[in-house]
Amino acid sequence: MAMGSGAYVLHKTVEAHICDYQVRGYHRYLTLFPFILPALVSVQGARLIHSTPDYGIFFYRKSVPLVLTFHNYVLDGSMRIYNSLLQNIHYATDLRLWTMLALRKCHTITAVSHFTAQQVQKDLGTTRPIRVIYNGVDVERFYPAPSSTCSRKEIRVFFSGNLTRRKGAHWLPSIAKRLRKNIRILHTQGLRTCSVLRSEPPLRCIGSVPFNDMPALYQQMDILLMPTVREGLSLAVLEAMACGLPIVASRCSSLPEQIDEGKGGFLCPVGDADAFAEKINILAESPKLRRDMGEYNRAKVEKIFTLKRMISEYEELFESIIP
Repeated sequence: MAMGSGAYVLHKTVEAHICDYQVRGYHRYLTLFPFILPALVSVQGARLIHSTPDYGIFFYRKSVPLVLTFHNYVLDGSMRIYNSLLQNIHYATDLRLWTMLALRKCHTITAVSHFTAQQVQKDLGTTRPIRVIYNGVDVERFYPAPSSTCSRKEIRVFFSGNLTRRKGAHWLPSIAKRLRKNIRILHTQGLRTCSVLRSEPPLRCIGSVPFNDMPALYQQMDILLMPTVREGLSLAVLEAMACGLPIVASRCSSLPEQIDEGKGGFLCPVGDADAFAEKINILAESPKLRRDMGEYNRAKVEKIFTLKRMISEYEELFESIIP
């Protein structure tokens, strides 16, 4: 699969925990010429092929079961306003065709959330069952800071992800302007974009952060901000929850499956800068509320979204398919 995405990170995590599971990554620009992928990315000797649906058809082999995992779904019409013209043409033509062909040829379909599974069935018109396997996070690597940051005067709000319209990055300046003076939004550069936001006092870029450095970074933050318009099942949200952070996110797609409104954070209307700022300001004023929501999130991750559970479900699936 293409490198630099959350799906790639997740599959590399599976690789580290399942014997004989090997990830074959390729540069995302190679998808401009998808017909050459089989020649560059070998699947020789595989007893099962696990791929994302977009280019999975190019790795299909008649004698080898193909398992597709939808990590997100963005081909539906409601996403068009957040894409460029070229993206919309790409999604409506060749990418939709490749995805449909892969669905027809695959052995099993999985998705990382119930929302994503329902979107696939609704938009592509498939009646095939889709098994939901939630993403998981390593709770031994991602955990709350040993010492509380609740007494710190400056409140650090963290945005983690690519600076795209789909992630809601274009709303960050508007949200930042509405925050109290002691609140700062720190955002990553992301792995797949070259976009930049103008640095202003409430808004600061911390660059691209290696995955291994992310646990320590979450531990330095007070709140996670996720103003996205579409998430398959956000790894950033799960990681922040595991680190005991409250979440302020959009009320859309799979986020209500992750965040319990009023218990682990707040869900706001998509693009409503006033609502996002209001909820962040409320959390900034109450160390107890941040602590209580963070503890709730940590407990929910330990119950539902662990890496151990995710690996176990994929292992069970693969073993049931491989002859």
